[in-house]
Amino acid sequence: MLLKKVECIHFKNYASIGLNFSAQLNFIVGENGAGKTNLLDAIHYLSLTKSAFNLVDAQNIRHGEDFCSVQGDFLKERKGYSIQCIFQKNTKKVVKNNGKAYEKLSDHIGLFPIVLITPDDKDVIKEGNEIRRKFFDSILCQLDSSYLQTLIQYNHILKQRNSLLKAHTERGVLDHDLLTAYNHQLFPLGKKIGEARKKFTEVFHTSFIRHYQYIVEANERVHLTYKSEVVDPNFEQHFLDNLPQDLLLQRTTMGIHRDDFVFTINGYPLKKLGSQGQQKSFVIAMKLAQFDCINNAMKLKPLLLLDDIFDKLDEKRINRLVQLIAQYNFGQVFITEAREQRTLKMMEEVEADKKIFRIEKGKLVT
Repeated sequence: MLLKKVECIHFKNYASIGLNFSAQLNFIVGENGAGKTNLLDAIHYLSLTKSAFNLVDAQNIRHGEDFCSVQGDFLKERKGYSIQCIFQKNTKKVVKNNGKAYEKLSDHIGLFPIVLITPDDKDVIKEGNEIRRKFFDSILCQLDSSYLQTLIQYNHILKQRNSLLKAHTERGVLDHDLLTAYNHQLFPLGKKIGEARKKFTEVFHTSFIRHYQYIVEANERVHLTYKSEVVDPNFEQHFLDNLPQDLLLQRTTMGIHRDDFVFTINGYPLKKLGSQGQQKSFVIAMKLAQFDCINNAMKLKPLLLLDDIFDKLDEKRINRLVQLIAQYNFGQVFITEAREQRTLKMMEEVEADKKIFRIEKGKLVT
């Protein structure tokens, strides 16, 4: 799969820009704030129909304008696809595939998979379990459309159950029949999601360990474990017995929406005892494992987007990562970098079809 070109109109800090990409390595250089990351976000938009950084679509519109548009031309299995994402203020977002608009944006997810690595990924380690669930769910949703639909169904029923719990506090009356109906829908959906997460984690872990050991080339034992109360054979009864706590807190306090993934290094919590370099290496290894899982499952190399990934890494880890990029067949790669001299050095060391794009204040310069 290749992304041949991208065109942005009024997207973030770009009035208008068009780039024709190399089939292998694409380096995007410029000072901080120039708009390098925004180009990667435009690719993210084309793949997942949303920004990786702004949950509100209106925030992606260039200041002073009332709409934004991102268009990309893909080549997949010898067939061309023109994808266009258009958002205008106070209207519904439209995503088109070869001129035909999707009725459901979820139908687009997984057609053009990507792996994006950014400095914000450290939140997977530092923040709460919701961030970690989203990380793994985003991979599974790209791999399996049925998982995405099951997750959507679960979250919909969960929202309805939580609304019912809140209504009890306001009215003092609980509709037990409706509550039972929600419970009986949540149980099979949650079990299906939990089983998929567990199975995926086992496959993911092997690839993750291999990449981490390559990057660090040191005697560091890292591990990630899927933690879920749903795997308990008595979960459903515990869930029902927990109703008084749910009513008190006005929300569902047990279920797969409470799952977590535990990260350790040398047997200790990575969040507390891992150095910045170890934490960043951990995240990068996870992302490269994500690439492997998508590639193996779909027989398709996702686009690999690397945003300022060399920050907080020592020279040794940087060299190992550059070697990995050079030796491992990742397909099409996009790398942003503020230090042009380091980029030029990397370009010399890597044998591949490559291009460099220089960005200044939202414009492409030669």
